[in-house]
Amino acid sequence: MEIKLTLNGRPLTDQIDPGLLLIDFLRDHGCFSVKRGCETSNCGLCTVLMDGTPILSCSLLAARAAGHQIQTLEGLQEEAADFAGFIADQGADQCGFCNPGFVMNTIALLRENPDPTDEEILAYLSGNLCRCSGYEGQLRGIRSYLLSRGKKGGSHGA
Repeated sequence: MEIKLTLNGRPLTDQIDPGLLLIDFLRDHGCFSVKRGCETSNCGLCTVLMDGTPILSCSLLAARAAGHQIQTLEGLQEEAADFAGFIADQGADQCGFCNPGFVMNTIALLRENPDPTDEEILAYLSGNLCRCSGYEGQLRGIRSYLLSRGKKGGSHGA
């Protein structure tokens, strides 16, 4: 079947098998930041934005993405660069495997809520599995980024 969508700002048309998962479609098109982890929609490694909303690409058929805008980390490098260094500075990217999912969800969070509390940050990122860090490094990194931008740093309401 034919699928038409916008991938990282570019129109894309392709022939796919109706049972193809979006994660495989994206990786076939060079989006290697989209990673396969648990394959049960529990780890967040495969997070992408569909029309600006984070979704798990391992549990969505590519055909369901037809007509939508899909963004992966490859298409959001500039936006991600703004805060990814803050997360790295906190040692929160020990192995780095979970980083793309965290970055995608952080982008979505900050677009929706530019000055979140610590609780809001942790709630938004709760679907991302990290076996290395315990999430405190990611929280400190996001808080540092917010402080650098003149925000309250996520601590209000804590």
